[in-house]
Amino acid sequence: MTDYFHLNAQRETLLNLSTLGLAHLGDSVFEVMVRSWLILQGKAKARDLHRATIQYVAAPAQARLLQRILPILTQEEEDIFRRGRNTAPHSVPKAASRGDYQAATGLEALFGWLYLQGRTERLNELFETMMAQEAQETARRFPMPLHALCLSGVVYELNTVLSGGKVDKIYQPGRDEVVLALRTPAHGNVRLLLSANPSQPRAHLTQLTLENPDKPPMFCMLLRKHLSGARLLEAEQVPLERVIHLRFEALNELGDRVERRLTLEAITHKSNLLLLDGEGRILDCIRRVDSGLDPRTGQLGRILQPGMFYRLPPAQPKADPITLNREELERLLAQAPEESQADRWLLDTFGGLSPLICRELAFRAGGETDVRLHLLGEAGRSALLDQVQRVQDIVKEKTYTPTLISMDGRPKDFTFLPVGQYGSAAQVEEQPSFSQMLDAFYEQRERLDRVKQKGQDLIRAVTNARDRTRRKIANQEKELAATLDRDRLRELGDIITSNFYQMERGMARLHTVDFYDPEGKEIDIRLDPLLTPQQNAAKYYKDYNKAKTAEEMLTIQLEKGRKELEYLNSVLESISLAEGERDLLEIRQELTDTGYLRRQGKARERNKRLSSKPMEFRSSTGMRISVGKNNTQNDLLTCKLAGKGDIWFHTQKIHGSHVILWTEGADPDLQSLNEAASLAAWFSQGRDSGKVAVDYTPVRYVKKPGGARPGMVIYTTYETAQVAPDGDLAKKLRVK
Repeated sequence: MTDYFHLNAQRETLLNLSTLGLAHLGDSVFEVMVRSWLILQGKAKARDLHRATIQYVAAPAQARLLQRILPILTQEEEDIFRRGRNTAPHSVPKAASRGDYQAATGLEALFGWLYLQGRTERLNELFETMMAQEAQETARRFPMPLHALCLSGVVYELNTVLSGGKVDKIYQPGRDEVVLALRTPAHGNVRLLLSANPSQPRAHLTQLTLENPDKPPMFCMLLRKHLSGARLLEAEQVPLERVIHLRFEALNELGDRVERRLTLEAITHKSNLLLLDGEGRILDCIRRVDSGLDPRTGQLGRILQPGMFYRLPPAQPKADPITLNREELERLLAQAPEESQADRWLLDTFGGLSPLICRELAFRAGGETDVRLHLLGEAGRSALLDQVQRVQDIVKEKTYTPTLISMDGRPKDFTFLPVGQYGSAAQVEEQPSFSQMLDAFYEQRERLDRVKQKGQDLIRAVTNARDRTRRKIANQEKELAATLDRDRLRELGDIITSNFYQMERGMARLHTVDFYDPEGKEIDIRLDPLLTPQQNAAKYYKDYNKAKTAEEMLTIQLEKGRKELEYLNSVLESISLAEGERDLLEIRQELTDTGYLRRQGKARERNKRLSSKPMEFRSSTGMRISVGKNNTQNDLLTCKLAGKGDIWFHTQKIHGSHVILWTEGADPDLQSLNEAASLAAWFSQGRDSGKVAVDYTPVRYVKKPGGARPGMVIYTTYETAQVAPDGDLAKKLRVK
């Protein structure tokens, strides 16, 4: 019987197969591997699995993942990939470019080729390489939502700080983000962030500086019309729901006092922000929803359109863990299947609890996060209900403990009570407030997502150019290595010349003594039968001269290629440091000037130069420090703005920002020097390292060679400091 999972087809057989046939099979192989990977990543719901699978098997995603394995493909695998890529497609999906679709076809053809050969180890190796970075990406796409009980702590904190505050200014930095600047009686000026981001909706006070668009969106203008000068009466949460109502007292066009409500539905994938009048009628919302059937209930769904009355989202059919007494809890536990995991039973039975909280309660009761109910025993069951009642007490008495959980220095999750289930595998820190916790948790995620959304085409263009340059350098290095043996060609020409007397036209080889060999061994020299002896000798001399010239040219080309590779890596680092759309536009402008992107837009817009400002910091002793966010800013800081006596910092041998410590004619103090060096380490590729070497020198010793790429300089007479990158220090010293 044929084993279709281990076909082990011969190479000659596969060469006769259709390339599109290989791609057809490879498409299925890749999808099976993606589905398996998602299952192991913890995706259990069919809807989530389907959505996530599409994100990885679509042509643009396959083209993106392909870039990670191109440098490690063998020559045969590259040939198969190119064979699939160069096959003319019958049609191209609307959601994909022709280039992405052809690249995806090449990847699928390669996977089909390897599968038919039974080379599963190689398939696994390539797939693991492609998906190595995707676990963190998946966590960003499907982060843990701000669950209802944790949201209750946020609402309590907002009422404590904001109650009675007046709306001073309103901004909309992103499509689904609104910031309200309020003046409060007890806490001065504060800013409230309301995010309806589908993957990470939330509400909290923020200290982050978000870039606002030049022209405010229509929804922002509407909020300014109705809420400017309004007084916040209270923030209230719908019980067990991730819905917040902010009640305002405002003045209408006639000067009468009216009520307005700003409602945030912090529901993952269905988040929304709505402005309601005093009667509950929708004035407008960030995402308008037309009438339609709910696929789960088959009933008519909500209509979220201006002029319609607002209705709450359908409530989950789960018990309220806060209002139940002990007898009711015991009755629910008695009805639970004995084989159920304790955390799964809690999650399926009670509303408002997150998987993290359910695992923690199970861990406290049974010592393991996945303990099953029948293994708990009576004492364990009682302890489980005790933990549920402790959660009740925390919520009722408002004794929340904002807790941030980090792994490898990166925020992983958060909650409202201390967590012990991770042991030493995670860093668990209590936070001063929910707002500071959420700021810390989402800051990096939001920045990376914003850069990824707005700079995806930049990342793709630079990554493709970088990988292309890497392959070119690798090929040139092989060619250069082949020229190192060129002296042997000259020696063979000499041997042929000395043997003209015994040679004649038509000989295919010359058998003679190698007088260059210390032992005088005999050798066979290949000849071209169509050439005379003199022409054969001349051919070897010509090949020698070609190899000598090739060495000179290849050495020059390799130096240029390595500089180009270094520049492209610096651009990728600049993209990761971009804080907003203006920074990305400046990088796009740089790539256009250097020929990596085509010029777009009308003639008038082509001549319009964009510029953003470097990041500004103040040392602990008050000295000014500037940090460039891209190569254009680096050139501006180092070559034009900085004085000869100012101090220039840069990480040694790795890409990073140019940092300028402005001395203003004075001698810099040691603390300012250390802090500027730490900033240079943090805003570099070495930010995740323990110690980073940072070179520093007065600007007078930093020069930009003629014709050098943006951001490229040379420097002399420098000193080196070993410093630790410190993100907290960067936040502390940043000038808002």
